[in-house]
Amino acid sequence: MTSRQVSKKQDARRGGPPQLPPTAWAVLGLLSFPGERTGYELKKWADSSLRFFYWAPAISQIYAELRRLEVLGYVTSSRSGPEEPRTKRRYAITAAGRDALTGWADGTEETGPAVLKHPLVLRVWLGHLADPARLHARVREHVARTERELADVREALGRADGVADWAHPQVALRWAERQHLAELELARAMLADLAELGPPGAAGRHLPHAAGQLPPHITGQLPSGTPTDG
Repeated sequence: MTSRQVSKKQDARRGGPPQLPPTAWAVLGLLSFPGERTGYELKKWADSSLRFFYWAPAISQIYAELRRLEVLGYVTSSRSGPEEPRTKRRYAITAAGRDALTGWADGTEETGPAVLKHPLVLRVWLGHLADPARLHARVREHVARTERELADVREALGRADGVADWAHPQVALRWAERQHLAELELARAMLADLAELGPPGAAGRHLPHAAGQLPPHITGQLPSGTPTDG
């Protein structure tokens, strides 16, 4: 172990949990449930749980966070024996890792606002540059995709049903179920809004506001310090 790695461990012991990114806490959180898991198993679990309300990190990110957490002494790993056809490294949370995770999960700091980046809505915002039929098709595809995601959420809920250790994940998954239902309602309402602008096969595109003018829904003064032309 390098001197830098030792220093990180000492800092963690002295000052409580370090400033880790949320993804690191999410990976550590997956290990807080009973049992040891490989990186691949953590990825599969993230895909069937975390992605419904946070996001599913790539397998490379999971392994990067596992290495970081192991340096800090928050997880331990062991290689499988010769009895398995392929060598696997399994990870488990340590007592120090559980203490740090508890401090983070039960901390008093603000969680911060939810961050929404909706690629479809961005395309609709630029609908004056898009073919109306293609725009309608995109929204319908989103409805179908959301319906599939909802089915996945309900399947995950079914697997967690009745498992005492997964009581809180069930609460998160029920939130995800309601969120997907709301997303379906919003997308269908968006289709209705687009229909009011004209049928999907209508020729031409909707023109934006006149050049050099702010759109009518923008009011008030720009924040001080905002760059302007001139």
